[in-house]
Amino acid sequence: MTTTGIMPMTEDYEIYLRDESRTVGTADRIAFPQTIDEIRAVMKECYAIGQRVTVQGGRTGIAAAAVPQGGCIVNVSRMNRVLGMRRADGTYYVTVQPGVVLSELRKLISSKRFPTAGWSEESKQVLEDFRKDGAFFFSPDPTETSATIGGMVNCNASGARSFLYGPTRKHVSKVTMVLADGRVISASRGGERACGYEAVFTCDDGSQIKAPVPTYEMPPTKNASGYYAAKDMELIDLLIGSDGTLGVVSEIEVALLPQPEVIWGTSLLFEDELSSLKFVDLVRHKVEGIASMEFFDSGALNVLREQKAKDAAFRDLPEIKDFVHTIVYVELHCHDREQAMARLRQVADGFEAVGGDLGNSWVAMSPKDINRMMFFRHAVPESVNMLIDERKKVDRRITKVGSDMSVPDEWLFDVMELYRTTLAERKLQTAVWGHIGNNHLHVNVLSNDMEEHAGAKELFKEWAAVICPWGGAVSAEHGVGKLKAPFLTIMYGEEHVEEMRALKRAFDPKWLLGVGNLFLQ
Repeated sequence: MTTTGIMPMTEDYEIYLRDESRTVGTADRIAFPQTIDEIRAVMKECYAIGQRVTVQGGRTGIAAAAVPQGGCIVNVSRMNRVLGMRRADGTYYVTVQPGVVLSELRKLISSKRFPTAGWSEESKQVLEDFRKDGAFFFSPDPTETSATIGGMVNCNASGARSFLYGPTRKHVSKVTMVLADGRVISASRGGERACGYEAVFTCDDGSQIKAPVPTYEMPPTKNASGYYAAKDMELIDLLIGSDGTLGVVSEIEVALLPQPEVIWGTSLLFEDELSSLKFVDLVRHKVEGIASMEFFDSGALNVLREQKAKDAAFRDLPEIKDFVHTIVYVELHCHDREQAMARLRQVADGFEAVGGDLGNSWVAMSPKDINRMMFFRHAVPESVNMLIDERKKVDRRITKVGSDMSVPDEWLFDVMELYRTTLAERKLQTAVWGHIGNNHLHVNVLSNDMEEHAGAKELFKEWAAVICPWGGAVSAEHGVGKLKAPFLTIMYGEEHVEEMRALKRAFDPKWLLGVGNLFLQ
């Protein structure tokens, strides 16, 4: 171990060579900093010798952003402290280190029992006020609740409830970042902006980073594809979603929202897919208070049926009868039961308007029932992963190949037709689920062999070439990482990708951070 805490990469740390993408990388060294100063020391040492650095948190990402391509791993999972609170204009803000796990932060917010060692007196007083106030929550909800807040910031994660509340970016009020050479920058919501298409950050030593902002237009849909860019943009938005390519996120301040008084959900069971799409199109902008609209197709339900039949862990799932082809889950966030009942009635009217039978629905009006619905939601990808793990026993190279694309509302029916037609032509087994309210579906190809695996990857490139002219995004919430780097040129064009490269060089002139993320080498 060096004086900076960097250790040689040994077999003891092999788990840190991979993330949930099932991709495996290589590394020479690894460090587990616990403070900003320790991150700075690691970065300075690596910078001096020109060594690559890959930043990791909980390694729950599925775009391989945390998979190293040589050099040093900086894993921030031990930076897991809540540092303080403040209140402004009636909103509570919590400052955390990047390794704080989402599920743990939720527990702390819900219980209002924060460990306060090292907190300022001002923070402790805000906590006392917070304890006397109502219920609050942090709204971003990626499927994997073991995600770290730093990882969520790096890929601008969202989840099901982003239909109402938006992605992580919307709820981050300050980011502090250690640059490749050890300097530190910060940016706050409502703070400094770019001047046109030039961003200027002042570092802790008084020096400046002058970076060109890309001039492309962001797509009019849910998007986590590359650097956020706009004329006169807030500087904080350049840091959020930067996929570990500009610096190491070391502190984050997030805003909390008042907890809805009533949360109800309903799963609507459809006999065909077209009716489910008509339902979504009919109600999503008509019914107020819809927090999420989730979709599960016949392929996903079939995998779940099989898993329920053979695995005791899934026996508590509700029975999915054979006639059910597609399920759409709608979650409502309301001020009171009267409002919730009225909105549930509107959802029911929409279901009946497309031929649905209210007898074919599940309604959740208690936290226990809502949790059961969430278990159903999480059981789908878990079942698919189990199926893929079985196939890996035959060929260990096989992985799930999943898309993360989104389109504007007017293209929902077209994009589904694109998916269905091209998948049928190739006779690929699939499971499709996701955030249908945002026209954002995860199409998962369940490969039987490497020929199908390679074919799925090529097919996704074909889809990208079609959906981008529609105003679509190649990554809606997972970030780009390494696996979707080829898609950025399709989405933005080579000239704009070069603008992104120029932005990265301004922050990281030696090109050491997150090598392979966003850009093809």
